[in-house]
Amino acid sequence: MYETDTYIRKLLMKKEEFPSQHHHPFNLPMIQSIDELTFHPNVTFLIGENGMGKSTLLEAIAISAGFNPEGGSLNFQFSTFDSHSILEQYVRLVKGVNRPSDGFFLRAETFYNVASQIEELDSDPYSGGKVIDSFGGVSLHEQSHGEAFFATFSNRFRGKGLYILDEPEAALSPLRQLSMLTIMDELVTDDSQFIIATHSPIIMAYPHAKILEFTTEGVQEVKLEETNHYQLMKQFFDDRDRVLHHLLGN
Repeated sequence: MYETDTYIRKLLMKKEEFPSQHHHPFNLPMIQSIDELTFHPNVTFLIGENGMGKSTLLEAIAISAGFNPEGGSLNFQFSTFDSHSILEQYVRLVKGVNRPSDGFFLRAETFYNVASQIEELDSDPYSGGKVIDSFGGVSLHEQSHGEAFFATFSNRFRGKGLYILDEPEAALSPLRQLSMLTIMDELVTDDSQFIIATHSPIIMAYPHAKILEFTTEGVQEVKLEETNHYQLMKQFFDDRDRVLHHLLGN
């Protein structure tokens, strides 16, 4: 997709309306440093160390785009535990001329709740077709976490969609992460846009993606080879014995 066709073009932070600079999430350095973010028409990665606020920001983007805080498609409206921040009230999304015909917010930590919601919806004898059929037809609770995650990704994502993913690698083996890249590419070719928070150098290796790295100094666009994730993994596998000796003293 071209920039004007993309579903979400920019995020604008309404910092002048922040109720406080000293309470979560407004005290996070990355939140304070952001005035706006521009997203790639196809794939944007949000990366950084734990505690930087990536998931909090991704959650705000998803809610502002119309998704349920706990995940699911745009028509999933349920609440198991109201734990999301209020950051979505202080961001504004600049959208493109097109609207997605599909969408999904996939997050590892609340995926169980999404699976339970599907079971509840399908327990209604008057609901018509089964929701689980669009996820591969097998109960997500009867699969391993990784299998259920991948079944959702490979069956439910239909194309021409906005897909927001929070640390998908948490449930996926390295082989499944490579398979995920193949499916992502098919969906991108079918006019889809991804915004993904991840720690995985495998996933963030998707070609031509925009990688936004968040640190205590703020946010900057980087190449894969410049990321701390890539450099650390490369250092480890290039000289594993030395790294382990430094860590363990053996």
